[in-house]
Amino acid sequence: MGRAYQNRKESMAKTSDAKAKVYSKYGREIYVCAKAGGVDPEGNLALRGMIERAKKDQVPSHVIEKAINKAKGGGGEDFSPARYEGYGPGNCMVIIDCLTDNPNRTFGDVRQCFTKTKCKIGTQGSVSHMFDHGAIFVFASEDEETALEALMEADVDVIDIENEDGKITVIAPHTDYFKAKQALMDAFEGVDFDVDEIQFLPHNTMTIEGDDVEMFEKFMDMLNDVDDVQNVYHNVEL
Repeated sequence: MGRAYQNRKESMAKTSDAKAKVYSKYGREIYVCAKAGGVDPEGNLALRGMIERAKKDQVPSHVIEKAINKAKGGGGEDFSPARYEGYGPGNCMVIIDCLTDNPNRTFGDVRQCFTKTKCKIGTQGSVSHMFDHGAIFVFASEDEETALEALMEADVDVIDIENEDGKITVIAPHTDYFKAKQALMDAFEGVDFDVDEIQFLPHNTMTIEGDDVEMFEKFMDMLNDVDDVQNVYHNVEL
């Protein structure tokens, strides 16, 4: 499989106070999901999926409940998504997804990460055309044929499927996320997903060397220190 996916927990947990930052990021995403689609996970599939991922990343129940209760109140912050693209150390390609209540502040914070590492922030679409926006599912099984058959029957436009070391990896269009997940859950009773999320997947990866490696680590650490940054996607093979 040519397009590598990134482990969400690893990409979010780079700093010394990693747990607090992971909790904060999940809390914000859960709040936005609940406010947009309702606070009942049974009727809000996006919220249910986000709660499942939070629990898998060991986010405490009180953090989840606080975010949902905050959404119930109807007030609070008005977060909106923001996406930035550009070229990082070694001319790698980077996409940064944020949730912000102050777009000007967030843009300034993200741009500073580029500037301080001698990188270049680009315009919308400058690098995203070199990525697929895909739903990723990884789970333990050897039965790739059953997985593919279930996905095809559910009319999922599978981008890629691979069976390696007892793990099946499925990549589908992000628009087919819920359809693909339900098909796999129906086909594999009690399935436990190691990875279950939507990501940007680079068409091709690259390696960086020398000073660029240290600068890339600094760049990633700076981005993860920005409170509004939720996820960072890149084409560097680590």
